[in-house]
Parts: sequence; C-alpha cells; structure tokens
Amino acid sequence: MIHVVIGTKAQLIKMAPILYYLQQRNIPYNYISTGQHKEKIDDILANFGLRQPDYALCEADDITSIQKMMTWSVRIIWRTIRKKKEIFCGDKEGIVLVHGDTLSTLLGAIMGRIAGLKIGHVESGLRSFDLFQPFPEEITRLMTFSLAHYYFCPDDRALQNLKRYSGEKINTVANTLYDSLRLSNNFPDVLSQSEIPSRQYSIVTLHRHENIYRQNALDRVMRLVEEISKTHFLLFILHKPTEKKIHQFNWYQRLVENTNIELRERYDYFGFIQLIKNAEFVISDGGSNQEECYYLGKPIILLRKVTERYDGLGENCLLSEYNIERIKEFISTIDDHQFSFKELDVKPSEKIIESCLPFSQV
Repeated sequence: MIHVVIGTKAQLIKMAPILYYLQQRNIPYNYISTGQHKEKIDDILANFGLRQPDYALCEADDITSIQKMMTWSVRIIWRTIRKKKEIFCGDKEGIVLVHGDTLSTLLGAIMGRIAGLKIGHVESGLRSFDLFQPFPEEITRLMTFSLAHYYFCPDDRALQNLKRYSGEKINTVANTLYDSLRLSNNFPDVLSQSEIPSRQYSIVTLHRHENIYRQNALDRVMRLVEEISKTHFLLFILHKPTEKKIHQFNWYQRLVENTNIELRERYDYFGFIQLIKNAEFVISDGGSNQEECYYLGKPIILLRKVTERYDGLGENCLLSEYNIERIKEFISTIDDHQFSFKELDVKPSEKIIESCLPFSQV
C-alpha cells in the first residue's frame, strides 16, 4: 500500500497533487497526519477536493514552540511503536512517502522504518551545505536521506547531491509544486475583488527559524521590510510563529501604525496564489515561495543568506543576503524580472505515482 505522511501546510500543498491523482485513478492510499500544523489544513484539503486524513497522530493546535515540538515528537514515536499495525493498516510490504525537510518528514521516515516499510523521500537531494542555514532543516534532510530507500529529486543537481547514498534515485524534472499550481489554474478564483487591494501591492511572508526566533535576527528583517515600505505598499501575511515573535519583540504596534503595511492572516492555498498573481513582487524566506514565483514568473526577494534551491536565481529571484542596496537595485529593475507562467511538459506527481505502483498491488 502507499502511505503518505504529512504534517505541515507546505507539505500538504506539495503532496496534494499526488493524493489528487491517486484519488482520480482509484489507487488506494493511507493518508497519515502528524498534526504539526492544524490551521488551514481543512481549507487546503477542500481546495484540492481531498478527503480528511485516514489516521491523525495528534489533534492539538499548531506546534509553534520548541518545547511543544519535543513533547509532540516523543508522543508520535511512542504511539507508532505501540500502534504501528493500526497506523499502517497492518501493511508489511508498502511504501511510506514523506516530503521535504520538516520534523514531520523525519518522524514519518522513522515511523515507516519502525513498521518495516520502504521509505520514499519526495523533494529529495536539496542541500545548502550549511548545517545552520537553514536550521534545523538541513540536518533533517541529512537524517532523512540516511533512512530513505527511494529518492524523488526535483532536478539533476539534487540527484547529484545523493551520489553517496544507496537506494533508487528518480529525477522528477520539476517539483510537485508545479502540479499544485497547474491544478490551481483549473479552479475558479476564491478571493473577492474586495480582498485584493485596488492599489499596487507586494507581499511579505516570513517564517524561518533563523529570521524570527532571535531579537537581532527579527530586527534585521523588520528593518528591511520597513525600508521597502517607504516606497511600496506591502501586504504582510502572518504565520502564527511570526505573529507571536513580532509581539514578543515589540514590532507589532510599529507595523500596525505603518500606513504602507497591512497585516493579514494566512490564506488557503488558492487564495494565496491569487494574491501572488496580482502582486508586483514577493518578499519571503520560504523555499516553496521561491519555487512558486519561479513557475509563475513573479519577482521574489529572498531574505536569506543561502538557499538550497536554484529556481529563478539570476532571473526572477534575488538572494538578498539581507543587503538593502542589492534589494533596492533589484526593485528598481523589477519589470526585467517577471515573465509568464512556465509551461513545462512534465508531471512530477504522476512520475512518483508510477514508481510507487508496485507497492499498491501487494
């Protein structure tokens, strides 16, 4: 059987096409939720017409602190040891698909190993080659690589990064996120005109540990956002951990009082993509946002020092290294960094499904 372990919103968005096409083809699958994120999960499932998880390991609120994460991780491992037969439907011959570089990725791989199943790692082979940029994602990747049997890589560079690991490597040529975007184009717009600013706007979305969890790190990115807001109207889409930190480090009121910044809660996936399509550019520290903007041809400023992704670099994407002069120069030539939606003759999700079909027939 094909088991799919998902914990975060980003993972669900990128794995949704796999679940969607499995559903369309009537291929049985077991969707296991770790519960790392709860907010907006139901909305994303509704976006893609997907069913609720077959097994939920945790029903608590979003895991937003290190202490909560440690407790949650131990509970999940202990529950898997006690209930592996129930969680994995008594399967002993199947494959467990995990995605990306979150703690849910690693936990899913460990769970699959405990159950004696094969592990397939989707979006495998991405590396920054710096254990602390991003942290803890780079460490999570390396640990997941060591547990996987099948590596589904989004490009040849990622494939090459896995040379020293045994197991089967499959180049899907593009990220499954491309399928997510393509599917989103088949559905009507979900936002009303009143939800899209009538004036020109750009989007800010930040969530990485290295940008928000220390006062000096948050101060650095907030000062950059303030500087950009002097000339551009910004929609600041708030992740829960980010919202918590801007309150804690006394930035919230300052942002509220800035007439060129509007704070908004997170959207479902289709709504957020609609906002990106209508924006002038995006400011983010997210790898998924970098990929989305590359496929959509939307300029993006990455507030990071390094990135494990090469999508759009030198085209629509600026790796800012937090340098305001580089950012201003990029914005001054913003029209040179946009293009139309990339039409690729690939279906990465279908390629992954084809590789997993033998496990669905046992």
